Amino acid sequence: MGPTGQSPLNRTGFPSRLPPETAARGEEAEAPMAAAAVAQEQTNPTASRPVRCIVKLGGAAITNKGELESIDVESLRSACAQLRQAMSHNAGAAEKVVGMDWSRRPGDPTDPVVDAEGLSEMESLGIDTNFVVVHGAGSFGHFQASRSGVHKGGLHSTLVKAGFVATRISVTSLNQEIVRALAREGIPSVGMSPFACGWSTKQRKLASVDASQIIQSLHVGFVPVLHGDAILDELLDCTILSGDVIIRHLAQILTPKYVVFLTDVHGVYDRPPTDPNAVLLREIEVDDSGSWSIVKPALEGNTKGVEISVASHDTTGGMETKILEAAAIARLGVDVYITKVGTEHSLRALKGDTSSEDWLGTVIRSSK
Repeated sequence: MGPTGQSPLNRTGFPSRLPPETAARGEEAEAPMAAAAVAQEQTNPTASRPVRCIVKLGGAAITNKGELESIDVESLRSACAQLRQAMSHNAGAAEKVVGMDWSRRPGDPTDPVVDAEGLSEMESLGIDTNFVVVHGAGSFGHFQASRSGVHKGGLHSTLVKAGFVATRISVTSLNQEIVRALAREGIPSVGMSPFACGWSTKQRKLASVDASQIIQSLHVGFVPVLHGDAILDELLDCTILSGDVIIRHLAQILTPKYVVFLTDVHGVYDRPPTDPNAVLLREIEVDDSGSWSIVKPALEGNTKGVEISVASHDTTGGMETKILEAAAIARLGVDVYITKVGTEHSLRALKGDTSSEDWLGTVIRSSK
């Protein structure tokens, strides 16, 4: 897949030395005034029923990142089933799951069975749908974007224009599969693309953030499912908007109770988790200036802080962007939980239950 590069993060601050492209992406951490104004102006009709949680399904957690456009079916199924459990009003009780994927797949021997009469008699779905899901691209989209240079802009180039189309075909096809997986668990999900919703950037900084469709969907009981996307840029023509950046802006607009990042590892480590000496950071605090400090555990003998690896084909910044955006969310007063998908710890995170010592993951919160 090509070489990886490492850039150090200071223990009490954000990356001190970033490669040029990453530095450009990092500029998104400071929202432009236009986007901030939009966030303040958009009235939330669900104010009486606050958004409970925004969930990020990491691309590496739900796809086989080494195989082009390959979904990790078991991880995706597990994530959707756990999300259903976290939403349920009857925790621990057996309940009827109303499947909502009524499409026929190639190779299916029969048409889907729809219990229309049973559905019409149900008073409710029995779940709290006040969740938002955002997913990464994983093995979808990154290949197309990196080969064509979509993240660098320049739609005058035929290669970039073709790559823009190819990238969106790839990421929207993954979005549909995730919506279908959620629907099979009885979660009334609707796919939403930032490009189609009118999100755009200026020099890779978000300039237009229209959350009205998201808010309206939440208000009528749908679970919006967004994704990292290729979008238009006022100066560069186009760029890539990562799911992590999307989550930060949604957290600003929707003020959820907590945010959960589901990944392919147990949380944030002081170095790449493949290193046998890697230490899981259990708690990180962020102050008003955006500087962060490791609360648990104490890292004796570590003078480098946190090291991050970013794959050469990843056009969204990988774990580095994830930490930056999670820290920005924590500054809003919203706790962020990062943990491994498909584990008891991910289920507890989705329920907001991470207070006990045996929970395995990383909590990022405000130092206030």
